[in-house]
Amino acid sequence: MSNKSLKVNIQKKLKEFDLEVDFELKKGCLGILGPSGCGKSMTLKSIAGIVNPDKGVVSLTTDEETVYFDSSKKINLKPQKRNVGYLFQNYALFPNMTVEENVAIGLSKDDDEKRASEMIKRFRLEGLEKRYPRQLSGGQQQRVALARILAYGPDVILLDEPFSAMDSHLKEQLRIELVNMLKDFDGFSVLVTHDRDEAFQFCDELILLDEGKVIAKGATHEVFENPGRVQVARLTGCKNISKIEMIDEYHLKSLDWGVEFEVSERISPNITHIGIRAHDFSPAEKDDLNVIDAADSTKLEKPFEWEITLANGLWWKCDKQIHEHEFEIPDYLKVDPKDIILLEE
Repeated sequence: MSNKSLKVNIQKKLKEFDLEVDFELKKGCLGILGPSGCGKSMTLKSIAGIVNPDKGVVSLTTDEETVYFDSSKKINLKPQKRNVGYLFQNYALFPNMTVEENVAIGLSKDDDEKRASEMIKRFRLEGLEKRYPRQLSGGQQQRVALARILAYGPDVILLDEPFSAMDSHLKEQLRIELVNMLKDFDGFSVLVTHDRDEAFQFCDELILLDEGKVIAKGATHEVFENPGRVQVARLTGCKNISKIEMIDEYHLKSLDWGVEFEVSERISPNITHIGIRAHDFSPAEKDDLNVIDAADSTKLEKPFEWEITLANGLWWKCDKQIHEHEFEIPDYLKVDPKDIILLEE
């Protein structure tokens, strides 16, 4: 078992904030999730060598350690020497080169014919070899860009919002392709996104960035299930968040919704808020535990779910079939104590 890892520990002063990112990836795909302008792309560019951090270290260990950047030792490898593949948002294909020329661009003369044709086959680009990027769809362009990156066997693949420019039908198809490609890829990959579904789908590990600072990191499922902090809960898509007042160790009052709840874990003094995911409510009887009055709610129909807004501001999302158009909102809803997420500010 080799001791492979990608280590990134960098600081860089930016106009709006200071970027400070520190992680070690031992296998698979790391997601960097956060709002626009939080430092995600800057982190990728620092790994690729397109941007220089002010200080820190970026290194890759496969069979041996390669230091890409080390401010204290004055090491700073040029991007071409880092063996890192970078999928830019706009794919950065060469407009005056054909598909096969784009795919073969990084290869030496000896292996380019065979390797390029392998990649063209693998990414289902047969028949498009002589076309130019402008003659391709967005999805085809992305496949050419990925084929070009994988052709020269990179150690690390960096993906910068790979689906941001696509319509949703194409997005689903390409997500599946990319998930499969990353499964087969033996190196490391880092995916930058502001889409929590994408992060959940692709990434074994996750870091959440906010204004240049890492506010959470860990296994992706763990970060979603136990966000721990208000901002992390928000970034992972928790729709219902309220300030609280503690009643006793297992009971609290939500100040925003005016409801008292029992929770399943002890409330420590540093807990300031709770979160409830919008799918975690169910119909209830008046005297059930953690019951909420659902009178005067409003509903919005979507193809596969009802979105119910309670009078006190709570959101409930309830799955539906595409052909169901009637829905009777129950008088009361409840939430299981274990589904109430305790949060610090």
